[in-house]
Amino acid sequence: MSDTITPDLVSLDVGLGADKEAVIRSLAARVVAQGRATDAEALFADAWAREQKDETGLPGGIAIPHAKSAAVTEPSLAFARLAPGVDFGAPDGPADLVFLIAAPEGAAEAHLAVLSKLARSLMQEDFTAGLRSAASDDEVVAIVRAAIGEGDVSPAPAPPAAAAPAAAPAVVAPAAAAPDDLTVDGRPARIVAVTSCATGIAHTFMAADALTAAGSAAGIDLAVEPQGSSGYQALPREVIDGADAVIFATDVDVRELQRFAGKPVVRSGVKRGIEQPRELIAEAVAAANDPGATRVSGTASEANTTASADSVSWGARIQRILLTGVSYMIPFVAGGGLLIALGFLFFGSDYSAPGNANTVVVENSLWDLPEGGLGIYLGSVAFAIGAASMGFLVSALAGYIAFAIADRPGIAPGFVAGAVAVLMNAGFIGGIVGGLLAGVTAWWIGTWRVPRWLRGLMPVAIIPLLASIVASGLMVLFLGRPIATLMEWLTVWLNELAGTAGIVVVGVILGLMMCFDLGGPVNKVAYAFAVAGLAAGSPENPTPYLIMAAVMAAGMVPPLAMALASTVLARDLFPPVERENGKAAWLLGAAFISEGAIPFAAADPLRVIPASLVGGAVTGGLSMALAVQSLAPHGGAFVFFAISPFWGFLVAIAAGTVVTALVVIALKKWVGRKELEQAEAPFEAVPA
Repeated sequence: MSDTITPDLVSLDVGLGADKEAVIRSLAARVVAQGRATDAEALFADAWAREQKDETGLPGGIAIPHAKSAAVTEPSLAFARLAPGVDFGAPDGPADLVFLIAAPEGAAEAHLAVLSKLARSLMQEDFTAGLRSAASDDEVVAIVRAAIGEGDVSPAPAPPAAAAPAAAPAVVAPAAAAPDDLTVDGRPARIVAVTSCATGIAHTFMAADALTAAGSAAGIDLAVEPQGSSGYQALPREVIDGADAVIFATDVDVRELQRFAGKPVVRSGVKRGIEQPRELIAEAVAAANDPGATRVSGTASEANTTASADSVSWGARIQRILLTGVSYMIPFVAGGGLLIALGFLFFGSDYSAPGNANTVVVENSLWDLPEGGLGIYLGSVAFAIGAASMGFLVSALAGYIAFAIADRPGIAPGFVAGAVAVLMNAGFIGGIVGGLLAGVTAWWIGTWRVPRWLRGLMPVAIIPLLASIVASGLMVLFLGRPIATLMEWLTVWLNELAGTAGIVVVGVILGLMMCFDLGGPVNKVAYAFAVAGLAAGSPENPTPYLIMAAVMAAGMVPPLAMALASTVLARDLFPPVERENGKAAWLLGAAFISEGAIPFAAADPLRVIPASLVGGAVTGGLSMALAVQSLAPHGGAFVFFAISPFWGFLVAIAAGTVVTALVVIALKKWVGRKELEQAEAPFEAVPA
């Protein structure tokens, strides 16, 4: 394994720019200049995206911008001692010691371990003092290599458990009797903690060490489980069982959350674990002494939440819940819908065959073919299996919405509520309502304080039983019929629009929804609406097929348009990384994966999103005007056999793609171009 840091990656007592963006960009360029990464702009973009999620400035004048990036070919540390310092968001002021931690996207565990050791060393005052007093680049390299265990030098003293960045848990015995406010039942508190960040390299281990040190200083038992990118070693079962409370200082989901079920919990972002470890410990002890404190439960969605409750808006929570339900529903829909489409392919012009498919499957076989021969039999088999899969659509949607709220105990009552919604003809709206009811009920029951002997039965019996009764009972008694009436009205309205100019307006609206957030909640609502109605489609009622075609065609436009603009029409307006993304976007767009346009929208949302909306509206409206029908819910151009007329489908997509590409090019050329050039100038001035 080559050296992670070299003198050529060190800058001492320099100014790399007036703000952190300029500093990160300059350090990224230095990594590329040393041949350790291929694209400075791509590395900067990945590090900047991480910085936007959570600032990397830390107390003590330290900043650790970092990223895993496909542009990095060799794990690297670029260091700058700034004069003057630059604000990276730390509460105590600017940072003068800045490390850019650059890891390959698929970095090996050994490389991640080295980078994690650096993060832990930054918590040691003698290490940072050595960096500030170093007189040369070589001296800095020697200090850093000693800390991370590279070369022939002896490693610098490391904090407890630093030798195992894969996360051997650090269990610290109390150094002395804990103060009165940190005791539980008259003895020093016993706390367990989990730390994790988005990249799992730096903040994860720094928070672990900060909590470990604070626990030792406070004289309490503290066990920390850092869950890093290089893996983690789970805390011993007996340590968790004996803990009075748990701290989750995390930015991503806690792995194997159910291990901590029943424990009083304090949650925060990982950065607070670095900056305020004493406060977190005090809050955990207070929670341990509070009978009404929030607890981790196999049923509580809060336990899956990695940020503090106060930091996540209700809108963000609802978005996460609905997207979870839709994402788990899609495999049922995609597989089932494609099988139904194959069934129609085998049926040919026999429009009565779908109605007899179940009878044919039960009464016939390969050696006892029905009237119509092998095609009718194979079509019936494909259609019956596909219809069975599609039959889970509403139940899966409701079940996994409930799962997103209440974890595994919410699945059963959610599925039941979804099945009841189907029974009541309440459709996918009923599934959403039933899933939310089941999830909230299961979560609430999971917060009940029950005797220890009953806790084991709660997630597998008590919660599913009671939550099913409450959620499904409400659907049957009060909510099912009104929702069914709404769905019936909506269906009648859409059918009346079919064959009129009004259906074009529906296509425009659906096209706008599909392109509004590129795979986000608005996009998913339009998609769920289309696939939920697909099963009701027939030659006599083609409206669901029209809606499905418009939704799929519009969803293909943004990635195809970005591909056209960045690789064919205006390559000079897009940086190298976006031109590479554009090549992949051709295939993603053709396969109806709207998310293929997200890299472009993230980099330039005020141009890409409006352009996509224009093209999506054109495609949705044109698809409806040309009466394009799709029997398949997914697949894009690859399910051409299920789309009719296919030429109309292609015309609608081509029109929207060209319109979006031309609009985004025009916006990039003439709207805000001056500001764009100013932003790109520093990068363009850096030699490759």
